[in-house]
Amino acid sequence: MMATSLLGSGIFVVPAVAASLAGADSLWAWLLLMILVLPIAFTFARLGRAFPHAGGAPHLIGRALGAPMEKLAAFLFLAVLPVGLPAMLTLTTGFWHALFALGPNGDLLIQLGTLGLALVLGSRNSGASGLIQLLIALAIIGLLAAVWLRGDLVNTGLSAIPSVHSVQWQALPATLAVMFWCFVGLEAFTHMGEEFKRPERDFPLALLFGVLLAGLIYLAYAVAVVKFGVFGNEVANTTSFPVMMATLFGEPGRWAAAIVGYLACFAGLNLYVQGFARLLWSMADEGKLPSSLARLNRKGAPFRALCWVVAASALCVLAAWLFRLPLETLMRYANGNFILVYLLAMVAGVKLLNGGHRWLAALASLLCLGVFISLGLEAGYALVLGAAFIGWRHWRKAKLSRTLIQPLSEAPSRQGQTE
Repeated sequence: MMATSLLGSGIFVVPAVAASLAGADSLWAWLLLMILVLPIAFTFARLGRAFPHAGGAPHLIGRALGAPMEKLAAFLFLAVLPVGLPAMLTLTTGFWHALFALGPNGDLLIQLGTLGLALVLGSRNSGASGLIQLLIALAIIGLLAAVWLRGDLVNTGLSAIPSVHSVQWQALPATLAVMFWCFVGLEAFTHMGEEFKRPERDFPLALLFGVLLAGLIYLAYAVAVVKFGVFGNEVANTTSFPVMMATLFGEPGRWAAAIVGYLACFAGLNLYVQGFARLLWSMADEGKLPSSLARLNRKGAPFRALCWVVAASALCVLAAWLFRLPLETLMRYANGNFILVYLLAMVAGVKLLNGGHRWLAALASLLCLGVFISLGLEAGYALVLGAAFIGWRHWRKAKLSRTLIQPLSEAPSRQGQTE
């Protein structure tokens, strides 16, 4: 599930988006991103090993920085829904565009149907989802290997990487800010910490192996995108893989790419939706949300929380459809929330961990801060939401204090009237 969540929503689209922003220089950005993500992955692995909990990153933040920060992180995590889920569903519809001529109404029907499929699959336990996503991951790797072999990239692929001296390094930070979308599954996976029988041993292995495997596969596909030149505008980026497969294998290749690409995006979306539902269930189980969300169905899945997540996602999809929001903008807004939660989690790691792991968490904090700054104006979405949430909490606390103080101040006068 770790490898597939990182591959799912971005493997066949984000490399084309990155290439449209930085050309062949984006290949160096993929190498940099793998290096940048490793300290974050190691810190998450250590935190997940020491504190396995279905609450995931918000629970870790609350454990280190207090309950108010946990609620802020959970709010930021849930506030990804208005932009992140529509972005992922836009990625899924791109593969159908490679097969059929679809209008906006067709896109909307596909996106709502995909949410319905996530609801059905999420009503079962995580083992069922893990098996399906494992098969999808194997199909992704198989098709990518076929592209490399048929396109003779084994012998010529590395020639697509430009020399160090010719790279326009100043253009890479903005590209990295978009590419980070591919690794935001790290925090979703921490919600599954309690699913492991031996989390102290298996959780770090699953996390780190998934990150390295996904990073290498992204780089391999990015080389193919640059080599074949299948990138450009939004339509070209979302249909890059089916077009590439059609060029190499004909019409059957187009269909295979579209089907596997859709399933890959669905695999990532399914894990996100389950992660959101697990977060709501965990907070309800601890009394931080209404107790009705803490109920599990007969399969052991938090179905009621899942229904709320799917319903909220459907409303967000309708809003994105009405306003025609572009894919790249949605991704950057969503990345701002994810990276800010990552930053808080890494700061929590500095406080919770010891020795070399604490220094690694400090390094990861600086890396997250750098990526967040590189988002530019789009980082304002997360900052405004965070400031609004903090302001609302202070207003609510002040209102509650006035409500409690007022009866106390009136008590003596009432007592005198009684006497």
